Amino acid sequence: MTDGPVPGKRITIRDVAKSAGVSYQTVSRALNDKGEIDTATKQRVLDTAKALGYRPSRFARGLVRQDSTSVGLVIPNLLNPYFTEVAAGALDAARRKDWHVVVYDTADDERQELSTLGMIGSQVDAVVGYFGQPDDVIDRYTSGMPVVQIGRENVGAQFGEIRVDGEEGVHAAIAHLASTGRRRIGMLDHDHHHEPSVRYSWYCDAMREHGLPTFVAEAPQSIEGGQRAMAAMLEKHPELDAIFTYNDVIAIGAMFQARLLGRRVPADFAVIGFDGLAIGNMVEPPLSSVRIDTRKVGETAIDQVGQLLGGTRPEVATIKATLLLRGSA
Repeated sequence: MTDGPVPGKRITIRDVAKSAGVSYQTVSRALNDKGEIDTATKQRVLDTAKALGYRPSRFARGLVRQDSTSVGLVIPNLLNPYFTEVAAGALDAARRKDWHVVVYDTADDERQELSTLGMIGSQVDAVVGYFGQPDDVIDRYTSGMPVVQIGRENVGAQFGEIRVDGEEGVHAAIAHLASTGRRRIGMLDHDHHHEPSVRYSWYCDAMREHGLPTFVAEAPQSIEGGQRAMAAMLEKHPELDAIFTYNDVIAIGAMFQARLLGRRVPADFAVIGFDGLAIGNMVEPPLSSVRIDTRKVGETAIDQVGQLLGGTRPEVATIKATLLLRGSA
């Protein structure tokens, strides 16, 4: 046997596999009395599990009983329709597999996220979602069960990973605005932790390509937040003739406010959001946006869970955003 786990650490199926010198799929087969392994290997696994004090979890059972697989979907805010659409895609994909999905809303709060991670291990077989915690914290709380992280890059090798790449879409949005004569294009970025988003960097790069100045302000991620930020932005920079926003809900608020201030959209003021949500078709004029296939994000996450449950780490999935022109730009 190889060296055992660190003393005091919760014993996981991966610890048993490492100590017994086998794959964790082999551990699962041994613990669940499946016949695909030889007797000697099975006994070695059982002896190792007993020596380490390993207790089978829902995860270990779920590897074999796929009909009972339960997935925890962790999202920051159900009130944001972006996450609702991602959840819908995940639910559809899970339904096709006869899996169950339990949705956890962390309210975009680090303490709530930790609390959720603390209880989730005993309730589900795999975890999918958006996390602010470091990889080692997520790994410790989920105890080796399959985890798919969405919207983060370069995560640990033990996780599934889904990236959202909007760079080309943002460049296309700025190029479109510039081609229609817009020269004073602002951006309303998010106000989360008061750190610029990667979408802000894409905006700045695109503006430099066209030799245009940048105008940036922060906005809470809500329609009301977009309205307040747009009012302040136009008061400070009345020369603006277009706005690009961190997401669609901010964009809708910004468009409402611009019209209240007498700007005609899109005649003398263009608006482009980011996400491409269905709600964008319900406003007047319909919202142009850098569109992400939100349902594909959710579906891909469930597909990656299936691969992880089968013992294979999936390739990193990248969902590319594209420019969706409606009526606001």
